[in-house]
Amino acid sequence: MLAKILIDNQSKNELACEWGLAVYLEYEGHRLLLDTGTSGVFVKNAEAMGVPLEEVEYGILSHAHYDHSDGMEAFFAKNRAAKFYLRKGAGEDCYGKRWIFHKYIGIARGLLEKYRDRIVYVDGTFELLPGAWFLPHATPGLERIGERAGLYVKKGRKLVSDSFAHEQSLVLDTREGLVIFNSCSHGGADNIIREVSEAFPGKHICALIGGLHLYRSTEDEVRALAGRVRETGIKRVITGHCTGERAFKLLKEELGDTVEGLYTGMEFEIG
Repeated sequence: MLAKILIDNQSKNELACEWGLAVYLEYEGHRLLLDTGTSGVFVKNAEAMGVPLEEVEYGILSHAHYDHSDGMEAFFAKNRAAKFYLRKGAGEDCYGKRWIFHKYIGIARGLLEKYRDRIVYVDGTFELLPGAWFLPHATPGLERIGERAGLYVKKGRKLVSDSFAHEQSLVLDTREGLVIFNSCSHGGADNIIREVSEAFPGKHICALIGGLHLYRSTEDEVRALAGRVRETGIKRVITGHCTGERAFKLLKEELGDTVEGLYTGMEFEIG
């Protein structure tokens, strides 16, 4: 499995960066795109990195927030064939709370209807390819995490705490073990690792890749999560985007070389 980070919050080179995430993957002879960042700038980065977006076979949306979905239109303009796979619970209905204000943070309104022929909604554990699955959350009570994070979805005229029914993990089976991609890990990194472990009993999980949504978390919350992640036994966490620089440093203090940083232009292989 080969991964190339087309957009992240940070860059260590001349490539553009923004608040968002987009990851190009090559897996068992197939080309995949996970998320599209906040804008179409990932397309220019892909060109500079030699990534043929027009040859991508499968697009995947990790969850229904703008910083992962707002580049979809740019992708559809570049690639005329690939379907984009969304969780059945994904809609144009996500809001974030800051102080007393609620701000729309979802998929661009009208996009799902405009590109309905390019979008596939999946339910349950979905096998995209042999060895590649989309996994929904199976942990109860995630609404409490949504409430603490100030994240909501609109149901009718009412905002309710987000249960992250629109979020999915991409799980790839490699020679080193299972690799989990979850772009923001809103449901909790430790919960996600456990969900994958329970879905694939007996399989070794070698890595979790993506943001951990800790940029607003307290030091105690970050250290507590690090302890729970340590208990899972996972040996590699490659993280960036919404993790935040302060939280990343705390994770490094707690987990050492288990933790690596994402950045625009990064490339790595597993298995």
